[in-house]
Amino acid sequence: MDELLLLLLEPWQKIERFLDAGGPILWSLLPITALLWTLMLERYWYIRRVHPKTRRALAGQWQARAERSSRAAHRIREELISVVRDRLDSTLPMISTLIALCPMMGLLGTVTGMIEVFDVMAVQGTGDARSMAGGVSRATLPTMAGMVVALSGLFFASRLKRLVNKKTSQFADSLGFV
Repeated sequence: MDELLLLLLEPWQKIERFLDAGGPILWSLLPITALLWTLMLERYWYIRRVHPKTRRALAGQWQARAERSSRAAHRIREELISVVRDRLDSTLPMISTLIALCPMMGLLGTVTGMIEVFDVMAVQGTGDARSMAGGVSRATLPTMAGMVVALSGLFFASRLKRLVNKKTSQFADSLGFV
């Protein structure tokens, strides 16, 4: 039993060592990353599971109308399309903000890590490479992590935006043309 527990804990210990090596900025990046991916997964879930029901309900409202060619009907159609778009992309602005925040957090890690390096240089001189290596590590790890999170988030966010546009267009087409 203890061997199984150790086997399960090993990956978490490696992650913890990585986060410790990157310093407090890398630890701060962790909840931002978790929130970003939670929001993106929620959007995919919404699009796959909830949106079809919403789409059917709103399309049913449109189909229940006897008259669909007047100016008022045209405005109602636009309103239904707007409701679908708003519901589909409700968290996309927050996702975009978090993606933009990740490289900035990495840059903050770079600055704080370099301050550590300069601190070591001021106290011990330039001859102690081992002491400076910790600061350089703290400078590069958050930058790398912030960029990896931002790039992967950017890829999936752009896919989400395309999917939202596609689903909105499909809904508009399903209502017919006025």
